[in-house]
Amino acid sequence: MRSAVQTFILDGVEARPCRVEVAILDDKTPRTTVVGLPDAAVREAVDRVQAAMEAGGFGYPPGRVTINLSPATHRKEGPLYDLPIAVAVLLASGELGVDSRSRAGDCLIAGELRLDGTLQAIPGGVAMADLAVRSGVGNVLLPAASAPAAALVDRIRSRPADSLVDVVEFLSGRRDLPVARPPTMEAADEGLNLADVRGQALPRRALTVAAAGWHNLLMVGPPGSGKTTLARCLPGILPRPENGEALEMARIASVAGTPLVARRPFRSPHHTASSAAIVGGGTRPRPGEITLAHHGVLFLDEFPEFSRSALEALREPLERDEVVIARASGSVSFPARVLLVAAMNPTRRGNGRVGSDGSLQRLSGPLLDRIDLQVEVPPVPADELDGERTAEASGDVAAIVASAWRFQRLRQGSVPNGRLGSRQLDDYAPMSDNARALLRRAVEELGLSARAWDRLRRVSRTLADLEEHPEIESRHIAESIQYRWLDRAL
Repeated sequence: MRSAVQTFILDGVEARPCRVEVAILDDKTPRTTVVGLPDAAVREAVDRVQAAMEAGGFGYPPGRVTINLSPATHRKEGPLYDLPIAVAVLLASGELGVDSRSRAGDCLIAGELRLDGTLQAIPGGVAMADLAVRSGVGNVLLPAASAPAAALVDRIRSRPADSLVDVVEFLSGRRDLPVARPPTMEAADEGLNLADVRGQALPRRALTVAAAGWHNLLMVGPPGSGKTTLARCLPGILPRPENGEALEMARIASVAGTPLVARRPFRSPHHTASSAAIVGGGTRPRPGEITLAHHGVLFLDEFPEFSRSALEALREPLERDEVVIARASGSVSFPARVLLVAAMNPTRRGNGRVGSDGSLQRLSGPLLDRIDLQVEVPPVPADELDGERTAEASGDVAAIVASAWRFQRLRQGSVPNGRLGSRQLDDYAPMSDNARALLRRAVEELGLSARAWDRLRRVSRTLADLEEHPEIESRHIAESIQYRWLDRAL
């Protein structure tokens, strides 16, 4: 007696196909064996399945039961295999009838069983539904707590079940499981409003440029000058995520167990965070803060106080928009397209000439080269603190940023200016003769790297986009040089 049901393997934030195969053979000594690279949680599934089946009124088959998780080349982790193992055992033992096999064949099944037969939420429901679409499967059977997130994926029926009995009755045709509806997105924190920021004309402008071109930003200034407030205003001026971006964000949230929100994420880890916490890692690789901030903002306050290993680990993800974590058993890739915003004091005492106490030594040249905008945030004068509020509100700036995004996309598709390569810049960022001459002189006098040359071109392209100007002019180059403040200050 044999059977098989379809489930999935969670690989990073992606789902890969997996088959749970069960063979029941006559044997005087009853025993159950799980093969196919299971971890301890999967091997323990046998005890949970037996208790859940007994609670539901189903008999566990006597004899020798072999459970194979295919393909055997990939390690299987976690309790999500409880439900597919239980269903496969019931099919192989003939408890569900012949028609149940065809119904099970059109389902991806996953869920953790409690000892009383009820189902508990699992991670990766959105990735599982994605796999079902790619595999041509019509239904996903999930615990009731996990099914709504999977319903975000179009062209799939996400069916919530409360218990093993619910699943058995659905597969037997005795009852129908409803189709889950997508969840109501948790109201996102609207953040602060730029209208509440006093003074700081240049940093406010830099924030607009960062949002318009997806440029990484570093703000340097004494305590109380408004760096953190400015950073927290950024989500309010970024355009809302498109459908594809929202689905990627939901996939990450379903794996990490974080709430689904309607706006772009804003992550702000403490400076004591390890490199694994920032970029991901662990024995079983988990997404880090840079992945949880995918399509959103990663804010690193007290930038030089992060460990050097954590900061250097950011270099490749900032360049490639993904994190690849290699282990002896294989590698895992996590998406990491983030807008990095960092803030720091000029010295550890909070004042003085930037870097005069050696606090900048933690920040390598290659890392700083990946930050397009470097601006000073000076103390706000008393007359501006006490004056009338005249600054633009976040909604007004958001409209300007959205217009720049549309102008970019008409020209170069979905790649923002901050991610354009050298050849793409040659195509999309033409410069006037005066602009080219000014850029050459600035690079020579400031001793900038080849990477910084392209950074200046990208920022200049965004400045021209804010004016909807097709060509980079010398004024755009001149303004972009202002945003290389550390190169001029050191």
